[in-house]
Amino acid sequence: MDLLLSLQTNFLSVVMAVVVLFLIWKRLGKGSRSRLYGRLPPGPNPAPVVGNFFQVHVKEPYKYYIELSKKYGPVYTIWFASTPVVVIAEYQALKDSMIGMGEEFSGRLDYPSLMKSTKGYGVLVSNGSRWKQLRRFSLTTLKNFGMGRRNIEEKVKEEARCLVQTFNTFGDSAFNPRDSLSEATCNVICSVIFGHRFKSKDPQLKMIIETSDEYIDFLSSPLGQAYNIFPRLVGLFPGRHHEIFKMLERVRCFLRLEAESRMKTLDLNSPPQDFLEAFLIQAEEEKHNPNTEFNIDNLLSTAWNLFNAGTETTSSTLRHALLLMMKHPDVQARVQEEIDEVVGPDRCPSLDDRQNMPYTDAVIHEIQRNLDAAPIAVPHKMLHDTEFNDYLIPKGTVIIPLLSSVLFDPKLWKNSDHFDPNNFLDEKGQFKKNDAFVVFGMGKRACLGEALARVELFIFFTFLLQRFTFKATQPSEEIDTTPLICSFGRIPRSYECFAVHRA
Repeated sequence: MDLLLSLQTNFLSVVMAVVVLFLIWKRLGKGSRSRLYGRLPPGPNPAPVVGNFFQVHVKEPYKYYIELSKKYGPVYTIWFASTPVVVIAEYQALKDSMIGMGEEFSGRLDYPSLMKSTKGYGVLVSNGSRWKQLRRFSLTTLKNFGMGRRNIEEKVKEEARCLVQTFNTFGDSAFNPRDSLSEATCNVICSVIFGHRFKSKDPQLKMIIETSDEYIDFLSSPLGQAYNIFPRLVGLFPGRHHEIFKMLERVRCFLRLEAESRMKTLDLNSPPQDFLEAFLIQAEEEKHNPNTEFNIDNLLSTAWNLFNAGTETTSSTLRHALLLMMKHPDVQARVQEEIDEVVGPDRCPSLDDRQNMPYTDAVIHEIQRNLDAAPIAVPHKMLHDTEFNDYLIPKGTVIIPLLSSVLFDPKLWKNSDHFDPNNFLDEKGQFKKNDAFVVFGMGKRACLGEALARVELFIFFTFLLQRFTFKATQPSEEIDTTPLICSFGRIPRSYECFAVHRA
């Protein structure tokens, strides 16, 4: 392991040395930075050539960004090599930009790792007309398939029942719930994309989950961050990024085969049975439109976007939920008491129950806030030269929305630094919304699958706590709930637990 870390460090050092030489050459003959970006927000002084790159904490960059916001204010500039990046922190500044000036701030940065995995297609990385067409279609199609309604609720319940059966098989033995939770959440997306679920341990299901996990891990690694800043140079060197891109291509080929199979039996006169069919029908209807975005490349990348966004984040939140319940057995007991009162021991929990379960609802929201799964939203870029907060942000400038600065702001939460369901409860114990709950992002680029995630978290969480009490393999005071990976996304630590069946 030490040798591996040493090799990785040496590799990155070599990469950076080459980068410095390359950028020095690239900058020869260019005008001064101040002439080009004279009215950008202030920020820390960049080092020659490499900017502020080496000042950013590789593992937890969002913490560095939060510290800078305390010094320079909610809108400031850092430099990655010769590229200016404007960071927007705190609720009001994010609201004014992402919502108040949503169109100007709605561009998506050509993030190299995302562009490599999607080939520039799909709803996540696209801009302009392509993005508008794909997002509108995706939202409408997901809604038609019951997103947030009964149809999708039944799919989630089916996976919840299978999950309970899986947990039952462990009996009195300790187990790691990660794989089971990943299969459950991924199968919900499979039901939407393909119209069916996969059996446990199915190789195709395993391929999708492993690829998503490896990809998220890569994005959060020093190598992933270096790739996103210097993709051409890092791409010249050997490393795990090449294998991950091969994994992504295998998933893409699998999705292509699924789409081609549906094309052979596609009935344009019948309602689509899944997302793939809906997209293919739309593509057929627009085949004579020269400006259509309904092509195979956008289909494959959009489907992958839904898998990647809808599997790991939700399963991570559920893993964090069980960990917090073991850390706080009093909270777990109170949730179970509310489940017993409203649902009872036999009936399956339903979305209709949520309005009568304020404490459980508050706990789920607090779990999401505490995890802070995406402390930094996927970077945006400016679509136009824009005046904002008395600064001029040029077209094309990279924008980092710092969501974590809102989720842990002591001015906005009763107890911001600790897990506390009272953050979402009023004086009477009723659920209280908080506009600072921005775990799904803000504005036009907010999470496409928010409605589905809300359904999944409530149904899975209540199903599991209705039937099991979760206990740790060590005393609660020794449980570490801080995430293991804290860069591109925050992921819970691996752990084992006991699922004790409730009488």
